[in-house]
Amino acid sequence: MSYQSGAKYAGDMLSTDAYGILAGDPTSTLVDVRTQAEWAYVGVPDLSSLGKTALFVEWQRFPSMQVDETFVARLSTMLETTGVKRGAPLVFICRSGARSRHAATAMTAAGWAPCFNVSDGFEGPLDSWRHRGVTGGWKAGGLPWAQT
Repeated sequence: MSYQSGAKYAGDMLSTDAYGILAGDPTSTLVDVRTQAEWAYVGVPDLSSLGKTALFVEWQRFPSMQVDETFVARLSTMLETTGVKRGAPLVFICRSGARSRHAATAMTAAGWAPCFNVSDGFEGPLDSWRHRGVTGGWKAGGLPWAQT
């Protein structure tokens, strides 16, 4: 497993390793912190084969891209409403691992741990042509996803 420890959250991992946690731990939850526009136009992780659904909550509000100051409260309510208990692994994903790292840090500080960051994100890093979704990330890793 590719895993790096972070000082303010449980650590970074590749999308394929994150899928392994989601498949292997029934208490684990995937939290997608991208924007509604990204979910609609780029696609979303599909966890239906695991009997799970991801939680979707924007870290930054589209189109202003301002950090949502109510993120922690909103996600905490979503977790509690869906029956997620504190101590269950939370796996955060965004496009490329930056916003999700901030979200994992914020939720860890709020007492929701362990929180992990998918460091290669849903679309992965830019390739030599400056395209995403080719060299890494959830989609390029062949993990299940759907377009709405």
